[in-house]
Amino acid sequence: MKKPSLLFSLIPVSFLVILLTINVVVFKDNASYGPNQVALLLGALVTGFIGHFKYGVSFKVIEKGINEATSNALSAMIILIVIGALVGTWILSGTVPAMIYYGLKLITPQVFLPVSCIACAMVSISTGSSWSTTGTIGIALIGIGQALGFEEGLIAGAIISGAYFGDKMSPLSDTTNLAAAMAETELFVHIKHMVFTTGPAILISLLLFTIIGLTSTPADVTPTTINELTLILDKQFNISLFTFIPPLVVLLLVRKKIPALPAITLGIISAVIVACIFQRELLLKMMGGAFSFEALYKVVMDVSVGGFPLQSRHDVIDELLNRGGMKGMLTTVWLIFSAMVFGGTLEATGMLQEIAASILKSVKGTGSLIGATLGSCLFLNATASDQYLAIVVPGRMFKKAFNDYNLAPQNLSRALEDAGTVTSVLIPWNSGGAYNSGVLGVPTLTYAPYCFFNILSPLISAFFGAMKISIIEKSQDHSSIA
Repeated sequence: MKKPSLLFSLIPVSFLVILLTINVVVFKDNASYGPNQVALLLGALVTGFIGHFKYGVSFKVIEKGINEATSNALSAMIILIVIGALVGTWILSGTVPAMIYYGLKLITPQVFLPVSCIACAMVSISTGSSWSTTGTIGIALIGIGQALGFEEGLIAGAIISGAYFGDKMSPLSDTTNLAAAMAETELFVHIKHMVFTTGPAILISLLLFTIIGLTSTPADVTPTTINELTLILDKQFNISLFTFIPPLVVLLLVRKKIPALPAITLGIISAVIVACIFQRELLLKMMGGAFSFEALYKVVMDVSVGGFPLQSRHDVIDELLNRGGMKGMLTTVWLIFSAMVFGGTLEATGMLQEIAASILKSVKGTGSLIGATLGSCLFLNATASDQYLAIVVPGRMFKKAFNDYNLAPQNLSRALEDAGTVTSVLIPWNSGGAYNSGVLGVPTLTYAPYCFFNILSPLISAFFGAMKISIIEKSQDHSSIA
């Protein structure tokens, strides 16, 4: 097996970028519903052919690389499918309708966006998981925001900005711990050092959301409109604080570091129990007026698989609550799978490593080193399609360089988080982008321009690196765990 050249390594990436660009132009928001999956698989095919016929990489090695990449993403794909059932059962139990109901009662349109961002940040800090945050409170906030008349991309941007800020700053977060471990930085030293770049990013984001909320509140949303929506929700569901039990169960389990899959499963089970107790009239209506365990089983299965079918004859309410189900997540799973096939092929042929190594050769000083680290994280999020690889590979690759430049390890760990963690959600075929798009029901390219925090984090980090602001040298630091 010969080492691939940079020129040939860039051919599959360029080919993929061209196809993805064409898909966006031709299919627009529908690009991720099939065309992008085909583009990723064609990109993998081109990569495999170049690796085999040009550099002698056996198809068995390529197949092994694909298997390893897809197996690494398998848990995310399973969780995504199960969350489809979670959404459906949470609507059946009245959980999501109650969240929307109380949200409409308590949150005014002018402050909705910054409040949503702050609420998601608090939940994400306490659980250490941006995915759990967007998959629970995020679903309700999407509904509230749409009822208030905001664009779905703007709402999702506020939710994701808060969720990823909390994830990044939480000592319970897996990516936060991973970045610290890759750079051999003590965890709380890493978190403290991130404040310098993360703090300005979230403050600017909140300011932007506040300005947008105050200056562009939908004019057609009046107290009468909100009252009409809450009355319809109250008529269709038994609105009660007891319907908040399922999300409390999930958040408590996640907070206790219970794995996501059993936590979500228990969230589904608790939702079914709550539905049987508090939504009996709704269940009887869906069962045809006569209760039986067979009919109940069929309703729960239908909602879990196909989503919740609401016919309130009110367009806004029906659009908000006709969602969920495992079937609705299959396109997203397909996208993640296709992305992993491309990333696995690129890594198995050695092309990914060659591109990464060429980036390192361009480093000439502290600013360019940090810029190269940030760029590598973004590149890997776009090619390997996984935020963990976008932390691990640059972490391994640049660790020695940071040491050679006499830089403390928290500079590296911060750069890994500033780009590796937060930019994954901006890329449609990355597991982060595909997951959040599937859960929130908003195309990635629709919400990406409004993810102010996720966009600002790497930009501020690059600026600080170039200007040598908050850059700590090894001689100033005594916190390394190396």
